[in-house]
Amino acid sequence: MTHRIARRTLVAAGLALPALARAQAFPTRPIRLIAPYPPGGGVDTTSRLLGVPMGAFLGQPVVVENRGGAGGSIGAAELARSAPDGHTIMVDAMAHTVNPHLIRNLPFDYATAFAPVSQVVVLPQILAVNPAKVPARTVQDFVAWARPRARELSYGSSGNATAAHLASALFLNRAGLDLTHVPYRGGTPALQDLLGGNIAFVFGTVSSTLQLVRDGRLVALGVSTATRIAPLPEVPTVAEQGFPGFELNEWNGMYAPAGTPAPVVQRLFEAAKHALADAAVQQRLGALGAIPVGTEPAAFARFVAEQREMMGRIVREARIEIG
Repeated sequence: MTHRIARRTLVAAGLALPALARAQAFPTRPIRLIAPYPPGGGVDTTSRLLGVPMGAFLGQPVVVENRGGAGGSIGAAELARSAPDGHTIMVDAMAHTVNPHLIRNLPFDYATAFAPVSQVVVLPQILAVNPAKVPARTVQDFVAWARPRARELSYGSSGNATAAHLASALFLNRAGLDLTHVPYRGGTPALQDLLGGNIAFVFGTVSSTLQLVRDGRLVALGVSTATRIAPLPEVPTVAEQGFPGFELNEWNGMYAPAGTPAPVVQRLFEAAKHALADAAVQQRLGALGAIPVGTEPAAFARFVAEQREMMGRIVREARIEIG
């Protein structure tokens, strides 16, 4: 019995050696980091901030390549068909968990085509109203004010099926309210219409909304995170105000192709974690209202699965579709 156990142990160790050898040799050439959106956006910025310190850690340059279009699915398809050796990776937004419920006939399966590496950042959202139009100063006040006039009210978002839209849909569902959705081409036009008194509320990013709150032009009723955020410590979360468990943020995560050896995925995670610990990177992310995360691959995989299920539920309940 002892000899059989020893032989099985040796066989298992032998099978592990090729993957370990690949990890020790990795990377052998520059790494291509796909940003599946156009230049200048949040994912592109995060990718470029992480790329330089990741390259220094790995000993090979990390080159960001923009592959925008179709809500991020074109870039995701490029990663899905890439060799699973760690030399092609991707940073994607929460659309990674939303697209499966909205885009039909994809040439890959979001649930099986990728190896999650790490959740890199969270971008909280601020539930904001115009004090000249809405007298509420808390989430519960807003619900009480909106309920008798819901049919005449609308809310804005940065676009259909974006984090702002999904957070709003979840909030309205939990509050038992039915307001008209007005999608804009980005968060700035939505906030401009909120300032103009044309819509009732917006879930806005910290980078676009914080200064307007500090100037008194908007009022922050709550934040979308599970805990309060450092820039607005006095503003309670939506969850604190009668909506336990409410949490819906924008976030960015890093992925490799499915089948990438676990030691290589671990090495990529270590590089991402190193980059997120860089003081200059943290300063730049903070200016964008982003919170560095750096979860390990297994924890991130669980998070992605949970988010995909939650997003599917929100999309179905709110009957969200894309054209």
